[in-house]
Amino acid sequence: MQDLKRMLQDIHAEVALTRRYIKRDKLDDAVLAAMRKVPRHAFVDAEMRRYAYDNGPLPIGHGQTISQPYIVALMTDLARPTRESRVLEVGTGCGYQTAVLAELAAEVYSIEIVPPLAELAAERLRRLGYQNVHLRTGDGYHGWPEHAPFDAILVTAAAPTVPPPLIEQLAAGGRLVIPVGEPAFGQELRLLEEGTDGELETHDILPVAFVPLTGGH
Repeated sequence: MQDLKRMLQDIHAEVALTRRYIKRDKLDDAVLAAMRKVPRHAFVDAEMRRYAYDNGPLPIGHGQTISQPYIVALMTDLARPTRESRVLEVGTGCGYQTAVLAELAAEVYSIEIVPPLAELAAERLRRLGYQNVHLRTGDGYHGWPEHAPFDAILVTAAAPTVPPPLIEQLAAGGRLVIPVGEPAFGQELRLLEEGTDGELETHDILPVAFVPLTGGH
């Protein structure tokens, strides 16, 4: 409990530090409640559990990481999932961001390209009782067109540019949150909002560092 309280305090501190980038003084209460409810230690290996509530990324194997809690909270806040939302996540990873989204959305569709990570995430999410999560092993660059359109799309790995299939699968009024850029040249967390007229508004939120999106594209 103390570790969780410390994590939430760290998230509040990060919000204050990045206020000029993210243009807000606090994150949504529902997002913070979801962060409070999901046991982050259940999504990392035993040897990493002592660090589970530190405000930093952790390795999860296969060259992938579980994102910093603040970034998970911020991306969720930017996506604005509601009880009526259908959400697509590209990059299930260990399943932690998936669980946070599942606390807030009606349905979460999540794609992971690394089979062992996909299998482990499925086992963890099933054990924790999440019944509104649908998982798929594959290349998330192409999205999940059978279940589109999505009210929100989160991408948990950096792409050089925003994948066109994801834009196509965004619902009118939807929000796409994705880190964009190359590690050598810097990455930006980007928010794309689609208006009811189909026009996209793009906002660069803050500098980030993510593992690269992989796949045949």
